[in-house]
Amino acid sequence: MKIVAMIPARLGSQRIAKKNIRLINGKPLISYIIEASIESEIFEDIYINSEAELFSHLAESYNIKYYKRPENLSSNQATNDDFTLDFLQKIDCDTVIQLLPTSPFIKSEEIKDFVNNMIENNYETQISVKDVQIESIYNNQPINFDQLKQTPPSQLLKPVKAYACGIMGWDKKRFLMNMEKYGAAYHGGDGSIGFYDLKGYSTVDIDTEDDFLLAEAITRAQRVKHNFPEYYSDKTHRIIRDADRERILESDGVKKNILNEFNKEITDVDEIIRRNGLESSWSYTLVDSKSNCATLIAQLPGEGNRFHFHNDWDEWWYILRGKWEWFVEGKTHIVKKGELVYIERNKRHKITCIGNEMGIRLAVSRADVDHIYDVEDF
Repeated sequence: MKIVAMIPARLGSQRIAKKNIRLINGKPLISYIIEASIESEIFEDIYINSEAELFSHLAESYNIKYYKRPENLSSNQATNDDFTLDFLQKIDCDTVIQLLPTSPFIKSEEIKDFVNNMIENNYETQISVKDVQIESIYNNQPINFDQLKQTPPSQLLKPVKAYACGIMGWDKKRFLMNMEKYGAAYHGGDGSIGFYDLKGYSTVDIDTEDDFLLAEAITRAQRVKHNFPEYYSDKTHRIIRDADRERILESDGVKKNILNEFNKEITDVDEIIRRNGLESSWSYTLVDSKSNCATLIAQLPGEGNRFHFHNDWDEWWYILRGKWEWFVEGKTHIVKKGELVYIERNKRHKITCIGNEMGIRLAVSRADVDHIYDVEDF
């Protein structure tokens, strides 16, 4: 049995321009599903199905194949049935598995399990679905609850299955027969139809700008090595979170804060230091991107930040000038010019300039990271 993967990817899209090649965490959206399909090691061939030659270069870079669909199938009017029919009429295979670029969090193991489940159960069509376990209505009528009875705990509700769509599978012969008979085959038509449950992030479908923001947040969360849950307690509720950089810096005694001249292609750090001087405290943000934020902080002896920690981010400081007393988790260190200080998340710390000259450090973190203070230290 020859099983191939088809990844449909138009360059144009109605809601979000060029969404299939928009970067998430530095990679094109389509790259996530390409890599998962390759890692599944279950396909004889993997195709990107598109009208745009750009995707042929992307396919070549991954050592997979490119299928150029006709121009008339590249419009918003072309249906999934239309371009799949065209693909199956031209490509030698027994089964095609469709993988959508807009479902970037489907894992390789899920792809492999999806295909094996379809084969083992002799399904001619298999559709990915997700459970929606909440009271649901169709045409103003309840589906999985009784309006005349008390609502049960949500975990006892019978879930409604909704299409997840990120992964679909069709037997070629059955698909062609359904198209000839009904002019439609996407939902299975005649023949055996199975449903495969996707869960968690694998059900995320990117179709709007908000979906992209969600996907970016998910990729950030997935990069975190340890993500321990936090709970309310009498001890920990007396904390204050603050993510306003300007307010934080001003509260740390830094009154001159230049936060809007960042992300220049080339920045002369020495010139910034000369321009702002060594007489009073100041800060200058050099980089403010989605991935990190880098700020020069200059303070006089006795000045520094307040005792705090970050629960979801590691940061580091590079000492450009002067001496600093670094206090972390009960230990004191003296750091000086040319040394780098790494602060792991959840470690309470503070740093104070010491000696007889201004100290300057480059603080690298994230612009919106929470600074968490005990009430008495805020």
